[in-house]
Amino acid sequence: MDFLGFIQQFDLTQFIGSFVVLFAIIDIIGTLPVVINLQHNGRTINPIRASIISLFLFIGFMYMGKAFLGLFSLDVSSFAVAGSIIVFIIAMEMVLDIEIFRQNSAVGNDATFTPVVFPLIAGAGSFTTLLSIRSQYNDFNIILAIVANVIVVYAALKMASKLEKWLSPGVICIFQKAFGIILLSLAVKLFTSNITILIAGIKPF
Repeated sequence: MDFLGFIQQFDLTQFIGSFVVLFAIIDIIGTLPVVINLQHNGRTINPIRASIISLFLFIGFMYMGKAFLGLFSLDVSSFAVAGSIIVFIIAMEMVLDIEIFRQNSAVGNDATFTPVVFPLIAGAGSFTTLLSIRSQYNDFNIILAIVANVIVVYAALKMASKLEKWLSPGVICIFQKAFGIILLSLAVKLFTSNITILIAGIKPF
């Protein structure tokens, strides 16, 4: 199919459907308290780099995700369980005010890729969702929805530092605890739903 034919696949309903589903699973609004908490702890986040990396990860996994995991004899459920554990640890840090992730000397205080891009923005949940909606919608509409969501992600990350200045430490703490519990619940849900699939797939001896 030529490029013009690819563009002609645009469908407003499919675009909106893809955008809403991805927006809900990425949940950049719910991620903002995590970002503010990281910045409060002296970690730096580059909105442009985070957005570009997320865009490439989304599109790359959309086309090569299953093949990439297959190289290591992994499936999407195993990947989702691993991602849920990382999200769980991040949530525990927020709720209990403890530090589990130690700073890597190679990246210093940079938290752009981990944990912001992966697993918070481009994580197991969003990757699994991409593979699912690709079976329902045209690729062009999904790619447009990805780009639109990445623009929203950039705007939200860009505003995070301003929100930290506008809000008092007490309000930030309340948001941190509240969204930490929500993030904890999402991690548990992601873990249990996928660990069940893995257990069901275990063949008896």
